[in-house]
Amino acid sequence: MQVNYAEHKKRHYTLKNVRLETGFIKDESGVIATQTDLFCVEINNGQVSQVFANDEQLADAIDAKGLLMLPAFKDMHIHLDKTLYGLPWQALSPKRRTVADMIAYEQEIIPHLLKTSVERAGQLINLLQNYGTTFARTHFNVDTTSGLRSLENLEKALNNKKGTFSAELVAFPQHGLYYTDSAALMKEAAQLPNVSFVGGLDPFSIDGDIEKAIDFTVQLAIDNDKGIDIHLHDAGEEGIRTIEYLIEHTLKNPPLQGKTYVSHAFALAHLSQKAAEGISEKLSEAKVGIVSSVPFRNKITMPIPTLVKHGVEVLVGNDNVQDYWSTFGTGNMLQKAKLIAELYGWETEFDLSRTLRFATKGTLPLDNNGAMQWPMTGDDADIALVDASCSAEAVSRMSPVNILISKGNMVPLKS
Repeated sequence: MQVNYAEHKKRHYTLKNVRLETGFIKDESGVIATQTDLFCVEINNGQVSQVFANDEQLADAIDAKGLLMLPAFKDMHIHLDKTLYGLPWQALSPKRRTVADMIAYEQEIIPHLLKTSVERAGQLINLLQNYGTTFARTHFNVDTTSGLRSLENLEKALNNKKGTFSAELVAFPQHGLYYTDSAALMKEAAQLPNVSFVGGLDPFSIDGDIEKAIDFTVQLAIDNDKGIDIHLHDAGEEGIRTIEYLIEHTLKNPPLQGKTYVSHAFALAHLSQKAAEGISEKLSEAKVGIVSSVPFRNKITMPIPTLVKHGVEVLVGNDNVQDYWSTFGTGNMLQKAKLIAELYGWETEFDLSRTLRFATKGTLPLDNNGAMQWPMTGDDADIALVDASCSAEAVSRMSPVNILISKGNMVPLKS
């Protein structure tokens, strides 16, 4: 679709022929289809200012030509600071099998990667935008090899995308707090106003002391009014003990509730159903969320349905997009939603429509009863217009994004 991207400089405009979901169509078996209709949507000063009956003759309106309007996507776990995207293809090396192996490799190559990381982060953001993403939670390395230079370059890349892409930043001790002496650097990073979360890495297998590493991270978050998002690859008893110890801290410190997350949390994938139910209840009580890249290699399947059933906030991200940790990331949040639907058998119209929430950080056009709840007047104008008839089709077919709007600004996409 041809769009005049000079429009992105305008703060007030109207879209016509916009397809919005208006309800579910049901029979005796339940939801069998999604009802839609065409509307006009007015955008003013970065927000939805009005949704009204469609007027095909409306002058000066941008014609959406029947595209389906969805909330723009949010990638809730990615590393924009150290991608290989934009460089020649590289598959993974068979020499590097463990997290410790990767730390040693990073210490070798990060000084070289930093020379072009601003440009490559920008290229990766372009990829995300072309798949409909306007927001990311991105981790940045805090390590003794590079100090805070990864953050400096990442902020330059994000500033280059100001107005069309935004992010919240996680200070991430990729080489461990104590495996390398990174604690002082983490204290420095945690004081920065642009940093929203402090992270951690495998308190047992990398830092060698669950209590010491978690105690430090929790106190750092409290002292600086930050959230927590730690990487936890440890499985078995140690992984579960790490999660439970973090839950204990969060229950004791209410300001951390709803701001504390465990990324990956592979230990949960190896639990019995009964054990998964039990720890899901604990996570829900403490308002500790799980952030997953939805792994399925080596028969690792996260208990996402169990977590969701118990009210645990489950966020999803691409994590790696062509880097030296993994080559399978696509940058496409609809692909992640589709993978979730396939893994857990969520294939009905209703279930597919609900699965969209993993791409949008919970925002859905219709509530569970089929009532319209997005877009509403006052909502941020973060919008993806996709070539699909409904949310269920968009997830199932990973429908292409033809128009992307971020805070009211139109984002130029590759054709």
